[in-house]
Amino acid sequence: MLSILIPVFNYDVLPLVKEVAKQCNAIGIHFEVLCQDDDSNSHENTLNAEINLLPNCSFFKNETNLGRGKNINSLAQKSIYNWLLILDCDTFPAQNNFIKKYIDVISDSGNNILFGGIIYENNEPPKEQFLRWFYGNKRETLSLLTSNLVIKKDIFVRFPFDESITRYGYEDLCFFSVLKANHFKILRIVNPTFHLNLETSKVFLNKTKIALENLVFLYDSDKILKKESKIITSFESLRRLKLTQFSAFLFVKNQIRIERNLLSQKPSLFLFDLYKLGYFCSLKKTN
Repeated sequence: MLSILIPVFNYDVLPLVKEVAKQCNAIGIHFEVLCQDDDSNSHENTLNAEINLLPNCSFFKNETNLGRGKNINSLAQKSIYNWLLILDCDTFPAQNNFIKKYIDVISDSGNNILFGGIIYENNEPPKEQFLRWFYGNKRETLSLLTSNLVIKKDIFVRFPFDESITRYGYEDLCFFSVLKANHFKILRIVNPTFHLNLETSKVFLNKTKIALENLVFLYDSDKILKKESKIITSFESLRRLKLTQFSAFLFVKNQIRIERNLLSQKPSLFLFDLYKLGYFCSLKKTN
């Protein structure tokens, strides 16, 4: 019936596994939970090894780093059931009928791809983690992500994650872009997971820049539909107006000032959008 795939990197995933296994057992479905650490060499794996003691649950460790997409592809190849539920390791079901909601929907409809959504805790985190929480609440709760996704296995096997993408960032955008190009529809339902692991604002900002470097690779390789990315559509508009080099110049000139705002407890998402677009332009200028 259901294979639950959890890619892991330096995280204690045991509480999540216990919760989803408990919910599966409560409704009496055939299931498996497959977790795979992507060569993080983390001490958390001592705890994660206990997953192998739970019925229908397995924990594996990669000998080399595959990247998130290829790691999920590897888990899918190990899976035995016809439905896949992909969960990020730092998520947790918001409700105790999380699994049942998915099972009810796939039993009563012809939908083959379901996204349940991501939410964040209401309580504000410490100042050093504020940007990640603030951005997550305002933007990621509205985004389409693979961190809480149910998909028919035969579809995933035909259209897996692009394994040429090994760096962090926008692999979800590429994945959904391929599905949409092949005329698949993704049904959004209200069945969220909490995103629990908040990075510091500095780490999140650095990961954002790495992700944008990856976006340049995807853009240059024609691996995504340009209309799927607001950054790319904005860049294309600037390019038609011959303003990309000027935008890159403005980014360099104002980078420190904008970062000071983004690392504060009152970050501007408008400035964050300009920051990402400006950095993308500067990367394209370098290219």
